[in-house]
Amino acid sequence: MLKKVISMLALVVLMLTSFSVPIFAVEETEAPQLRQDNIDEVIAAMTLDEKAKVVTGIGWAAFNDELGAAGKTHEIPRLGIPSIALADGPAGVRINPTRENTEDTFYATAFPIATAVASSWDTAVAEQVGTAMGNELKEYGVDVLLAPALNLHRNPLNGRNFEYYSEDPLVSGKMTAAVVNGVESNGVGATIKHFVANNQETNRQSIDTIVSQQALREMYLKGFEIAVKESQPWAVMSAYNKLNGVYTPQNSELLTDVLREDWGFEGLVMTDWGGGDDPVAAMEAENDLLMPGSEQQSDAIIAAVENDELDEALLDRNVKNILNIVVQTPSFLGYEHFDNPDLEAHAQVSREAATEGMVLLENHEQVLPIQENLSIGLFGNGQVDTIKGGTGSGDVNVEHTVTITEGLQAAGYTLDEELVESYQSYVDDLKSLPEYQPPSSFQPAPPLPEREVTAEEAQSYAESSDVGMIVISRNSGEFADRTATEGDFYLTETEHANIDTVSNAFHDEGKQVVTVLNIGGPIEMMSWKDKVDAILLAWQPGSEAGHAIADVLSGKVNPSGKLATTFPKDYLDTPSVDNFPGYPEEDPTEVVYEEDLYVGYRYHHTFDVKPAYEFGYGLSYTEFDYNKIRVNKNGRFKDKITVFSSITNSGDVAGKEAVQVYVSAPDSSIENPDIELAAFTKTDTIRPGKKENIKIDITASDIASFDESKSAWVVEKGTYELHVASSSETVEGTTSFTVPENIVVEEVNDVLVPEQDINRLTK
Repeated sequence: MLKKVISMLALVVLMLTSFSVPIFAVEETEAPQLRQDNIDEVIAAMTLDEKAKVVTGIGWAAFNDELGAAGKTHEIPRLGIPSIALADGPAGVRINPTRENTEDTFYATAFPIATAVASSWDTAVAEQVGTAMGNELKEYGVDVLLAPALNLHRNPLNGRNFEYYSEDPLVSGKMTAAVVNGVESNGVGATIKHFVANNQETNRQSIDTIVSQQALREMYLKGFEIAVKESQPWAVMSAYNKLNGVYTPQNSELLTDVLREDWGFEGLVMTDWGGGDDPVAAMEAENDLLMPGSEQQSDAIIAAVENDELDEALLDRNVKNILNIVVQTPSFLGYEHFDNPDLEAHAQVSREAATEGMVLLENHEQVLPIQENLSIGLFGNGQVDTIKGGTGSGDVNVEHTVTITEGLQAAGYTLDEELVESYQSYVDDLKSLPEYQPPSSFQPAPPLPEREVTAEEAQSYAESSDVGMIVISRNSGEFADRTATEGDFYLTETEHANIDTVSNAFHDEGKQVVTVLNIGGPIEMMSWKDKVDAILLAWQPGSEAGHAIADVLSGKVNPSGKLATTFPKDYLDTPSVDNFPGYPEEDPTEVVYEEDLYVGYRYHHTFDVKPAYEFGYGLSYTEFDYNKIRVNKNGRFKDKITVFSSITNSGDVAGKEAVQVYVSAPDSSIENPDIELAAFTKTDTIRPGKKENIKIDITASDIASFDESKSAWVVEKGTYELHVASSSETVEGTTSFTVPENIVVEEVNDVLVPEQDINRLTK
C-alpha cells in the first residue's frame, strides 16, 4: 500500500513539473507605494514598527549631517515613504553654511526679526518675507520650516520675544497667516509655534501655565486661530510648557477639541524638540510627530499597542496626519534642488522689510532725515557689532551682516576713521577673551561693556562732525529670559554717561544727536530720551541691517513703522511683573496669568498707566490727516459693519500710514478692556497733498467676547464705539454702531478649564 501511494505522488509531481507555469503558483504581493490617493492602503500595509518610526523623528543626528537641519523623519523605502527635513526658523532658514568636500557655501538670508516685521503693520511685507524664506527652504532641500512663531509679548523680559510678533493677537495672527501663505506658495511647509502660552524661557520645559478660559481664547489662542483659518499651515508645533496642569503635547483638549474640531486644522502636530514626558499620551492627544525623536519613544509606543494600552487606530490616525503632509513635500515629489537660491534678491527683500518695520520714536526739530554728504560722529559698540537678530533657533547662518558703519559709509556719509577703528579694536579685543564667548552656539555671548566716551573725545568729534549718533544694542535668545537690570532693560552707568557726554558736547556746538536702537524688545527710555534729538528704533533688522538703517536715516525711505508692542516707562509698570516668570521665585513650577486680558495696551489704556511709547505709535517725515470717519448702515449692525476714513498726506514727503481701528464694547456681563484692536490696514504710498480712502469691514467675530458660562463667542447688545486711530492713545475720530440683540457668533468645546481659581485682574 505504501509503495502505491509513493508511486501516485511521483506521478503527480511529474505531471506538475511538466507545465511551464506551475498550476499552484502563489502570486507574490508587492507592498503598496505611497501616493496621494492610497494613504489608507499604505497604512494598512505597515508593520507596527514602521508606524512607530513614522511618528518619531530620527533623533538629534539630523543636526550633525551635512545639511544641518533641525530634524528629519524616518524613511520607509519598502513603502515609498521618504524622509523629510525640517529646519529653523523665524528669521530665515537655519542650516549649515559649509560642508565637507566642497568649497561651496550654503548661507541663508537673515530677515528682520518678527517684531520688526509686525511693526510694519503690513501683511504684504510679511508675505514677501515668507515667500523669500520658502524659496530658500526649497532650494536648500528642506521640506518644512519650523516657523513662524507667534507667542504673545506677555512680558517684555521674555528672552524670545524677538521671534514673536506682538502683544496683540490680531496683529500676531494676521502677520503669521501672511508669512505662512508666503512660505507655502513655494510648495514647502510652515509650522506655527509654540502652541500655546509658551511666553517665557525660564523653566520652559516644566512650567505650568495657569490661565483662564477667556484669556486663553481671546489672547493666547486667538492669534493661532486666525493663522489656522486664514492660512491652514502644514504643521503646528506644541509648546514645552504645561497648560492648566497638562503638557501641551499631551493635551487632547488643546490639540483635538480646540485645534482640530473648533478651528478645522487639517495638518500635523509635532512636539517642540524634546517636549512632553509621555510619548503614549502624546499619541492619544493627537500630537502626531515626536521630535527630534528617539528609539526609546518608538519602543514605548510599540509596547503600549502590544499591551493594549494604546489603541492602534489612534496611532493610525496620527500616521495618516503625517503622511497627508509628506505627500505634498518636495522630497516626496522628487524636486531637484540646486542649492542656489537668489540670495541677492532676498537681501533686497530683507532690506525693504527692515525699513518698513523701523519706528521713528522722536524727531525734534526734524533732525532726521540727515542730509547726504554730512559727517557723523558715531558712538556705540553696535556700530561695528551690529545685531542682525536674536540667538538660538531664531538665528541664521549668514555670510555677512552689514554693520551700521558700513551702511552709513555706503550711503555717502563721512565717518571719522580713527573713531570707527577705535570701536572695532575695542570690540575685537573683548570678543577674544574667554569671558565673552557664548556658552553654546544657541545662546548669546555675555554683553560687551560699552566703550566709555571721554569729555575730551566727545568735544573733539563734536567740533569736527556735523551730527552726533549713538547706537544702543541689546540681544537675547533661547534658554534664558531677559532681566530687569542694568545692561538689559535698563541702561548701564556707562551708557547713561555716554549719552550725557556726547549730547552735551554736540549741543554745545549747536549740533544735534541721533540715537539708533539696535534692540529686540523694549528698554527703559524715560530717563534719557529727552537728552537726544531723534530716536530711530531699528530693531534687529536682519543681515542688511546697516543698509536698511541708512535708508531711513537718509530719507531714502520715509519711516512708516509703528510699535506692535508697548514700551513701558518702567518695568514695574508691566501688569505681569508680580508673576513673571512664576512661583516660587528661585525655581518656578507654575506661572499664573493673573493679569488675564490686560496685556500691553489693554492694561495701560484701561488703567490709565501711561507708557513711554504706546502700542501703535510711530512718527513719519510727513503728517497725515484723518477725515470723514463714519460707518455704514445707519449705525446698525447685522452681520458686519464697514468703517470709512479718508487719509490725507498734509506734509511735504510721500509716505505710508498704518491705520488702526479699536473697539470699545458697552458695559456687559463679560469683562472687556476699554479698547481692543479690531482691525488695521496700511495705506499705499500717499504723495503730498493726496489722499487715500479706506474702508474696513468689521465682522461679529472681530468684536466678539468669549463667554465662559456659555463656552461661546458672543456679541452682546448695546452701543459699540469704533476709534479710528494712529495709535492706541491717539484717536483721530470715533464713530458708533448699535447691536440690537445678543449675537452668539460660535459655540465651541468647553475645555481647558483651570483646576484652580485665579485672582484675575478686572476693571
